[in-house]
Amino acid sequence: MSISLLHLRNRLIRWPGGASLFGKLVCRKAPYFASIAPRITALRAAHGEATMRHRRAVTNHIGSVHAIALCNLAELIGGLTTEVSIPASMRWIPKGMTVEYLKKAVGTMHATATPASPPVEADAGYALPMDVVIRDATGDAVFRARIDMWISPRRSTRG
Repeated sequence: MSISLLHLRNRLIRWPGGASLFGKLVCRKAPYFASIAPRITALRAAHGEATMRHRRAVTNHIGSVHAIALCNLAELIGGLTTEVSIPASMRWIPKGMTVEYLKKAVGTMHATATPASPPVEADAGYALPMDVVIRDATGDAVFRARIDMWISPRRSTRG
């Protein structure tokens, strides 16, 4: 489990503006996510939540949240949840994503990520599907994704 990421978040959220700062730090590490201005609202092993406001920068030609912005939110919270869920001896990378657009996405989006099975420590790489559901402000599911995370042992730094 990535204690440092959870430790940082837990320290920051105690302070006014800390949750916002944590989101900005995540986006500084992975700049593309800044395009959706995410807010990470919950993060612990096997569970993550994030929101994204519906604003002009994420709006498509029909006035709803753009499909790729929804994918971006799903990958962000799926990746963070994977990071804090896997053993420290393991690393991860997304290998694919299957998505379903269920309803026109309007308003603030709320994403929830959970692994399809508990992550384990292993001597070889394995697939860990991460399920993400994005809901609108009324609680209706507007998007669903399954992100195929590849989990593998970290390389030894000893030479």
